[in-house]
Amino acid sequence: RMTRIDFYSNADPRLQAVCLLVGKAFSRRMKVLIFAPEVESAQSMDRLLWTFRATSFIPHCFGHDKLAGNTPIVISRDGAQPGHDEVMVNLSPDCPPTFSRFRRLIEVVGKEPEERGFARERWRFYKERGYEVNHIDLAQPAS
Repeated sequence: RMTRIDFYSNADPRLQAVCLLVGKAFSRRMKVLIFAPEVESAQSMDRLLWTFRATSFIPHCFGHDKLAGNTPIVISRDGAQPGHDEVMVNLSPDCPPTFSRFRRLIEVVGKEPEERGFARERWRFYKERGYEVNHIDLAQPAS
């Protein structure tokens, strides 16, 4: 089976959109690895998962935490094996090195021109390798 790849574009703000998508996956009892190699994005994601909704909490930890194997949402800076193959969310400008292990890869793209350029490169990379790539425009109303 090939990894299903979904690009969510026009995410504004981007990390809030990631929280909503991760929250949706969590509510469906899915396990998620958030690939965030940069310290700032990993820490911002950690903070937002604690605070983005006043009425709910999304259980999560960092990949190096001893509870990572039992926690549904893991933030990883190196993409190390999380003990599941369900969903990976990419916060890197590059393709995650281990994405093909997962059943689904979610790419969340903001509105900044540089970020969009990196996303186009990743899209092309996946398409050239035969992956089916889906696009969801977050600026469009859901049908």
